[in-house]
Amino acid sequence: MLKNQFPFILNKLRNKESWVLYISMFVLGACGLAYEYTLSKIAGDILGDSVRQWAVIIGVMMFFMGIGADLQKHFSDKLLIDYFIFFEVLIGLAGAFGPIAYIYVYGHFPMQFILTKYFFIILIGLVIGFEIPLITRINQQFIKELKLNLASVLKMDYIGSLAGALAWVFLLPVFFEQVQTAFVLGMLNIFVAGFTFLLFRKMVVKKTLLAVFIILSLSATIIGFANSTNWRVAAEQYLYRDRIILSETTRYQHIVLTQSRSGNISCYINGHLQFNSVDEYIYHENLVHPAFAIAPQKENILILGGGDGLAVREVLKYPQVEHIVLCDIDPAMTQLAQENEIFKEVNSQSLSAAKVSVLKNNVLIPADSTDIYMVNQNEFHGRRVAKTGRVEIINLDAVSFIEQISGIYDIIILDFPDPNSPDLAKLYSEQFYHHLKNKLAADGIIVQQSTSPYHAKEVFLSIGRTLNASGFSVIPYHDNVPSFGEWGWWIGGHAGSYSAATLRKRISSIEKLNVDTRYLTAKVLKAALIFGKDQLNSDENEINSLANNLVYQYYLDSWQD
Repeated sequence: MLKNQFPFILNKLRNKESWVLYISMFVLGACGLAYEYTLSKIAGDILGDSVRQWAVIIGVMMFFMGIGADLQKHFSDKLLIDYFIFFEVLIGLAGAFGPIAYIYVYGHFPMQFILTKYFFIILIGLVIGFEIPLITRINQQFIKELKLNLASVLKMDYIGSLAGALAWVFLLPVFFEQVQTAFVLGMLNIFVAGFTFLLFRKMVVKKTLLAVFIILSLSATIIGFANSTNWRVAAEQYLYRDRIILSETTRYQHIVLTQSRSGNISCYINGHLQFNSVDEYIYHENLVHPAFAIAPQKENILILGGGDGLAVREVLKYPQVEHIVLCDIDPAMTQLAQENEIFKEVNSQSLSAAKVSVLKNNVLIPADSTDIYMVNQNEFHGRRVAKTGRVEIINLDAVSFIEQISGIYDIIILDFPDPNSPDLAKLYSEQFYHHLKNKLAADGIIVQQSTSPYHAKEVFLSIGRTLNASGFSVIPYHDNVPSFGEWGWWIGGHAGSYSAATLRKRISSIEKLNVDTRYLTAKVLKAALIFGKDQLNSDENEINSLANNLVYQYYLDSWQD
């Protein structure tokens, strides 16, 4: 059997033209999918609502792939190679310059952003739709059997798509930021076009025009790659009121720091304000000190989120604290908080490593373990003189962390971003809170940042209902943080240990906070328990779960309104 098939196999291997077309199809599949992902990610970062952006962009692109596949039937057979090379270069240019165009247009001409967004989506979709049938038609000259021709071409497209997805997720972010990645993919498409031009040059009709087009396009993408970081920062600057002083894209998020003329620092993640140095202490004092004021024990502290180190700064004011575990999914954020001078100034070097070791654990990924020392200005010229606590920095998704980590904590502080995506919404789910309940000491205290009770009332109330349904007894409190407006938190403990009335009584009986604060006082904290008429009333009664992502839908509805 094998002996009878050998001549056919050998003939296929000798057919270099077909293999060049297959390689082209592989690259087109890989780059096409990566372009979709990149444009979806950029649009999600700019407009928010990332899931909808991804769904709409990929859906529209696939629709126009179908339109392109139909339109290509009108292309002349005499110019098939010319069309293929031209469109291969065109998709390289569109994919390379699309992301930087998104950022630039949104900053300069926001009303035209939607047109720009769909222009690139439609263009790339059409070109991919052109290319797949064109390659099939060209390959028909070398492989006559339709079933073999289609199988080979489509197989390489699907394999390329998988390779593109894996490279976009695991490989390219290691070496390039998103805008650079787009230019790298664009150059790859144009290289393939140039190689195809050389191999099929005898079949090319418009040799001079295509050669000039390839050279100019390749030069443009190389120049774009070399200047991509400067271009991106310059384009991004129009998205922010203050001067950008740091812009970094990590595997998980895009981090931007800005500085005002008065020196105030703002931190943005994926375009959302995380803190402003002028008033962040109002938020973080409200996040940390109420829990410490009523918690019976304060030795072992767990902070989920808060990779900027600002919550840790407040926690370290308590001499009773012996052990702090900080879990943030993004190692780049905790590294910035430890090493970047701007972050260190804002967080008072709360994550500065006097002694760094790697936490050996067969379940979790490696983490930094950092000893924290108190600085005494009156002794030894300000040198570190007394160890006050230990911070373990674990870079892991909080859901996985809670499911796997051992240990019981006296206070758990949840400093997550708002539930503005399904991935974040799961951190506010009943299932997550059930896992969390097993990590809280019997008399422990938990506090959850819970977005705005005014602007996102249903989100705020849903978080409280979900905590109650998960076995916690919690009460709400709120304050005004000028950079964010009215903001709210839920605080409580195990329902078997506390009631809402007990929690209110404990907070109301606080006469003095035992640490230095810039804003929060016992009187302000007591006042934070008071809400306006009907502010906590709602007709809704459902809780957030992994199945319904309700808090995410509430978030979209609230902030859109």
